[in-house]
Amino acid sequence: MGNAESPGRGRKWVGRPLPRFEDLRLVSGAGQYSDDISQPGQAYAVFLRSPHAHAKIGSVDAARARAMPGVLAVLTHEDYVAAGLASLPTMPVPAGALDVDDPVFKPTPETPILVTPQWPLAGDRVRFPGEPVAMVVAETIAQAHDAAEAVEVAYEALPAVTSAAGALAEGAPVLWPQAPGNVAFDNTFGDQKAVEAALAQAHLVIEQTYENPRISSAFMEPRGGIASYHQASGRYTLMSGCQGAHRVRMGVCGALKEKPENIRVICPDTGGGFGSRNDPYPEQVCILWAAKLIGRPVKWTNDRTESQLTDYQGRDIQSRTRLGFDRDGRITALAVDVLGNVGAQTISFVQLHNTWRVAPSCYRVPMAALRLRGVVTNTVPTGPFRGAGRPEAMLAMERSLDIAARKLGLDRLDIRRRNLLTRNDLPYLSATGLTYDSGDFAGNMRKVLEAADWKGFEKRRKSAAKAGLLAGIGIANYVECPVGAPHERVDLRVLPDDVVELVIGTQSTGQGHETSFAQVVADMMGVTPEQVRMIAGDTDKVVSGGGTHSDRSMRLGSALMAEASAKVLAQARKVAANLLDAPEDTISFDDGLFSTPGSNRRLSIFDVARNVQDNAGLPQALREQLAASAGMRGRIAAYPTGAAVCEVEIDPETGVVTLTRYTAFDDVGQPVNPLILHGQVHGGIAQGVGQVLTENYAYDDDGQVLTASFQDYGMPRADMLPSYDVYLVEDPTKGNPLRIKGGGEGGTTPAPAVMMNAICDALSARGIEHFDMPATPLRVWRALHQS
Repeated sequence: MGNAESPGRGRKWVGRPLPRFEDLRLVSGAGQYSDDISQPGQAYAVFLRSPHAHAKIGSVDAARARAMPGVLAVLTHEDYVAAGLASLPTMPVPAGALDVDDPVFKPTPETPILVTPQWPLAGDRVRFPGEPVAMVVAETIAQAHDAAEAVEVAYEALPAVTSAAGALAEGAPVLWPQAPGNVAFDNTFGDQKAVEAALAQAHLVIEQTYENPRISSAFMEPRGGIASYHQASGRYTLMSGCQGAHRVRMGVCGALKEKPENIRVICPDTGGGFGSRNDPYPEQVCILWAAKLIGRPVKWTNDRTESQLTDYQGRDIQSRTRLGFDRDGRITALAVDVLGNVGAQTISFVQLHNTWRVAPSCYRVPMAALRLRGVVTNTVPTGPFRGAGRPEAMLAMERSLDIAARKLGLDRLDIRRRNLLTRNDLPYLSATGLTYDSGDFAGNMRKVLEAADWKGFEKRRKSAAKAGLLAGIGIANYVECPVGAPHERVDLRVLPDDVVELVIGTQSTGQGHETSFAQVVADMMGVTPEQVRMIAGDTDKVVSGGGTHSDRSMRLGSALMAEASAKVLAQARKVAANLLDAPEDTISFDDGLFSTPGSNRRLSIFDVARNVQDNAGLPQALREQLAASAGMRGRIAAYPTGAAVCEVEIDPETGVVTLTRYTAFDDVGQPVNPLILHGQVHGGIAQGVGQVLTENYAYDDDGQVLTASFQDYGMPRADMLPSYDVYLVEDPTKGNPLRIKGGGEGGTTPAPAVMMNAICDALSARGIEHFDMPATPLRVWRALHQS
């Protein structure tokens, strides 16, 4: 990456807690989400979805539906195949964390990698409840719903399985003939023999299985979109909220067998992504196909139940962990057997990769061996969800440390101090191949303990006991390894009307990019953030880009902004030298102004831009717009880290768990906008609290969903959350010009571990050593009374 100069330091914007520019538009109702968009003459699409978890489709009779008022089309898998279209291409195996040309998971002689077809409309069978079977397009949404109910489908129900362990059991129904035993992949990492030998010689081995229940993505905005086809140009346009317009275009191009230049994808305002909007969905393909067929725009919006049934989901990972210790409580070896429920179709294995990579966390683990298996079941596909494997890994490590401390007679803090990496250990090559270049792990823990008043907790515990409550306190350290799509691009243009135009391939789904990106460019170019205009989420305007996920937007974007800015300033310096009639090497750029010694004249970047276009006396080579691009393919390694402490109180009469205090220190690198970062941490903690206390996507024995609405699915509520104490710290990394590590997932990553440690600490008063999520009142009450 090129090194940007340091312009405008007298009015530095990076580090300021600026209120978000986009908020006024969004909170005043002026935002434009997918369902806000309408086009003249649009029709409406509704999907008929499978009521079965697993069934053969004998026939689909749409004759009665096609004859109903207002119906323009009823389309099925048979129609789709007859049109010569293909299944949605899926790429479940992620690129390597170190070498992007090296796929993480590889086929073995015993287990090939399963890459399932994902037909936009189900063909010979359905494999999860809610899978789309037919699409009705009508003049009104009500007519489309009525006609969908008139489509008759002959199903032959088949046995269903919804858990990974159940899918591996003898006699389980086989979902895909190319995956006998329902195993999508089975890979091992590390020296298995050496780890087993070390565990055999260990003074103590903590063996525990940690359950991470399946959770719903639960976006604020249900999925939707509007599609159109332009007959004259032969081009499609899709406007649909997502996390990466180019990634969606790549998928729909594959399904529709179209060249990329024939499909434009526009991402408007998007109400939440969390990883589950990375990949394209069947409905996006279907409405594009329908728009061409009927010659009119086609609009679709999920209702909340449809989204609960069909949005890609998160977690559903089981980790059988064995952690060895010597007599002094120091870790000797780690073995983890990870079982992931990937759902009915193989959309993504990213979460399993991340679970492996950060399994040792920020501790001195001499050796580690892991087995990772992905298993297909009759459930909606899973994929990356905020943290994507890192919260699962932190839970296993931090709970194991607490259990080990009890068995060894050590203080919970002591066992962590003995194993935490120190600054003197850095750079440190972890047992899973990551090189940590920065991170004050011990310092983070020390600071969070002081801020949380850990020493004063016993007094609070006694006070709670007098009220009949069980109080508990927990601590968790963490480290992340953000990866994500291994390519990005930035285009930067200085316009003569006092605007710097930033075109970038990342996209906001609520992270405040319009503000924080403008702060970075403002510092680079010596302008104000208000003078920066960001363009994203439109494949006609953005040449390429990887979208937003895995802490990648600012981490990659800032490095490319720095490189592009350096190129633009180099161009501008040549023009300024001509305008100031001075040698180029005498031109300085300070506080946003070009100048030369001995002259009182100063030029801003906009002065230069206006002269580039208007000064016919300039050499031809300089009479061009000030503009530059920067792109990358590969990785920019970063390791956000931190520590959290929380306290809970449990009412043994009802089983209700109340979160009373939560303190966090997060090192996400240099804070570009602390206000936005605090908001990210707050939101991440809330998602972690929901996962621990209330959320659990549940099925019955026949594979029917029991939590298809917010009446049944336990979304966290505001009254469950105390006022957090969150702090930002930085141990600088040299990974990129702005020292960015990534702040989107730090709040979530330690939250399940720290909360479960606190809950188990409270339950230990009744002899309960371990408890699995979710800690709902009924489950906690049962555990207390069974103990």
